[in-house]
Amino acid sequence: METYDTNLSIKSWAEEDRPREKLSGQGRRALTDAELIAILIGSGSRNETAVELSKRILHHYENDLNKLGKASISELSKFKGIGEAKAISIIAALEIGRRRGETDVKVPDDVKSSRDAYNIMRRQFLDLNHEEFWIMLIGRSSKVIAKELVSKGGLSGTVADPRVIFHMAIQHQASGIIMIHNHPSGNLKPSREDLSLTKRISDAGNLLDIKVLDHLIITDNGYYSFGDEGVL
Repeated sequence: METYDTNLSIKSWAEEDRPREKLSGQGRRALTDAELIAILIGSGSRNETAVELSKRILHHYENDLNKLGKASISELSKFKGIGEAKAISIIAALEIGRRRGETDVKVPDDVKSSRDAYNIMRRQFLDLNHEEFWIMLIGRSSKVIAKELVSKGGLSGTVADPRVIFHMAIQHQASGIIMIHNHPSGNLKPSREDLSLTKRISDAGNLLDIKVLDHLIITDNGYYSFGDEGVL
C-alpha cells in the first residue's frame, strides 16, 4: 500500500503559507504568534503542521505568551512533536523577548519610593514558578549598594533567616534594607507568615540600627508594599 509522509516541514507548504517567506515578504508584524513559534520549531508532528502544533501549544497556555514563557522544558516536551531541542528554542526566544523589554525601562540607582524598588527588582521575579526572597541594601544617600538573594523555595514559600539578612547588611555597611519576595500564585495579599517575618526583622533592625525601609511582595501583575499600606 502506498503511504504518505504526513510529518510536514515548512519547506513542503505552499510558498504563500510559509512563515519564513511571509516574514520576508510582508514583515515580522504580519505574522501571528503561532506562525512565529512555527518558525522556531520548523516542523510539526505526524498529524499536524508546525503552525497547527503552535496553535495547540498557545491554546493550552490560553494564548498568553507570558504564561508560555513560564513553561519548563519538560512541560513543553509533553506536546507531541516538541522534543527537548524545540522546547529549548521556544524558551530561549521568549527569554530574549523578555530581556529586550527590560532594556526599554530606565532602572533607577537610588530608591525614593516603593515604585523605585519595584522597578529595580521586578526583573528578578518575572516568570518564576518558585518563591525567592531578596534584599536590597541601601546606603545613607538612598543609593542601592547591593541586591542579594537570601533564599529560594517552592511554589508555596521560602524561609528567610534574619541572621543571614543582617550578616549581609553588616558586610555591606548598609544603613537600611528593603525585603522583596514573590508570590508565584499571583496573590498580592501578605500571608500571616509574611506579616510575622516582617515584624521580627524590623524589630531586629531597630536593635542593630539598620532600618527596614519596606517589604515588597511582587507578582507578574504588580506589587504590594508593606510601607505604603502602613503595616511595616
